Formats: sequence, structure tokens, C-alpha cells
Amino acid sequence: MFVTERLYRSRPPMFSYEIIPPPRGKSARDILDVVEQILPFDPPFIDVTSHSAVAQYDELDDGSIRRRVNRKRPGTISLCAIIQNRYNVETVPHILCRGFTREETEDVMIELGFLGIQNVLAVRGDETNYDKTLRDNRTVNAFANELVSQLNDLRKGKYLEDIENSEPIEHCIGVCGYPEKHFEAPNFKTDIARLVSKVEAGADYIVTQMFFDNRKYFDFVTACREAGITVPIIPGIKVIRSVRQLSSLPRNFHVDIPDELVDRIQDDPKHARSIGIDWAVKQCEDLFNNGAPCVHFFVLDDVRSVLKVVERF
Repeated sequence: MFVTERLYRSRPPMFSYEIIPPPRGKSARDILDVVEQILPFDPPFIDVTSHSAVAQYDELDDGSIRRRVNRKRPGTISLCAIIQNRYNVETVPHILCRGFTREETEDVMIELGFLGIQNVLAVRGDETNYDKTLRDNRTVNAFANELVSQLNDLRKGKYLEDIENSEPIEHCIGVCGYPEKHFEAPNFKTDIARLVSKVEAGADYIVTQMFFDNRKYFDFVTACREAGITVPIIPGIKVIRSVRQLSSLPRNFHVDIPDELVDRIQDDPKHARSIGIDWAVKQCEDLFNNGAPCVHFFVLDDVRSVLKVVERF
């Protein structure tokens, strides 16, 4: 079932979740344990992030430098297949521009179609230290709207090259939105215009970056509607659990944390987790009371705090 169908058919409170594949060389069992903790709360869908390849440089005993290229967190497609087919939960793999050619993207979408996975989140992806060398006749999507356009073409049965007896690939396309604007955008207006281009290219819904002040989300939704965007906009939430995250989250995700929340955690650091849970509960209550279709949790490595929030609903 498409994410949009779940949104239209279900009533709040409804919570979705985003998980990260385990590091390279690790077992999938740890992340499946997280999924099994989420299952009793009837998740409408679970996102699984994807990660581009990175270059690593190792100094050898003889003083020479060896360059290795690998993906630190592989396994997005396989995890989605396991979760969807073992637990009967819709999954949303993240499809990236960076580190992947358009030809590889098409192959991935064909594979997802075989697996019955009908939802994807189209993401440009973070800057990496590795520039992939393109072979002859290979092309790339530079921006998310270009990726969405390619995915939309596949829904129409339009492939990069003619494929005999090919069929359209049915899927629902999500994209990211930034209530506090993307850090690379010169201003909020430009960022909204970029989001409009993704929706016009074929995006079906939007999931926002995490935020801690609901007013940022409400203002963002208003700006989107005024710009002509009508698709569902799902708010993204992260539960703060430690003093350290007061600096790491703004640094890594370019978000602002309200003074009130910062003060409460700094004044009582031993209870940072419970303060973060209470704050997230109030955020969710306010979001649902004001029309949010769903709340999307960035689980990262803290499913315990997330479920403490969900238990309150």
C-alpha cells in the first residue's frame, strides 16, 4: 500500500519510523530487534536510510597509502525486503542522487518492483569525499527534483532505454522538506521554490527534517500551501536523550533547539531523557491537534525513548 493511501485511510495519532542499516560487517539482527519492538504499535510504514560510498585511506607498514572505497552502511534494499515480507509492514527505502548513476537507480527500482516494495523517498544525499567515476553512457541526477522526475517516468513505463515488454513500476514518491530551510539554500523562499520543483516533478508527499519548535512546522506548511503545494506534509521528530545532543544535533542536522528545552536539560542533565520524552509528547499532541497527518520519528539508535513517547497515545 502506498504511504499516501495509509495517510488518507487512517486517523491520527499515527506514527511512522526511520531506521539506519547497521554498519558494514555487522548483522541485520540488531536492526530487526528494533523493528520487532516497534511492531506492537502498528507502524504504517518504516523508512530505511541509504548511504553513499566513501573513500578511506589506510597507511600501510611500508609507508604507502592504500585507497579503499566502500559503503559504511549497506543493506537498505535487503532490510526493506526482510521487514516488508517477514513482518508485513510497508517499507520506504531512501533512494539517493549522490553516489548512484541514473542507470543504477533504474536497476534498483526494477528490483524493488520485483520485491513488492512500492514506496521510496527521493533524497539528494550528503556530500561525500568520494567522486564516482562515470563509465561511458552513464548519467547522474544532480538534484532531488531530477531524481523524482526519473522515478515518475518509471511510473509511466518510461525507461532510460527501450526494454522489450516492459511495464510501468507502480510506486509512491516521498521527498524531504526543511522547516528551518536547507542549510545550503540562500533563504527560505528559495528553499520552498526547490520543494515546489520536486512536487511538480512528481512527489506524492513530504517528510520534514527534525524540528523542536512546532511553530517552525506550522509556518513551513503555510508557506508550502501558499506556494501551491497540496501533498501531505509529515512532521519529523527526534527525541533528545542527552546533554551532548544539544550540540551534536544542531551541528549534524542544522536545526535549532528552543531555549526552554536547552535550559531544562542543562539545569537537570541526569533527567535529560525524560525531559526529551516529555517535550516530544507535547510536540506530538500539538501537531495532531492542529492537523498533522502522521508523526515521523527519527529513531537513530534510541528506539527506547521513541516508544516511551508513543506509549502515551
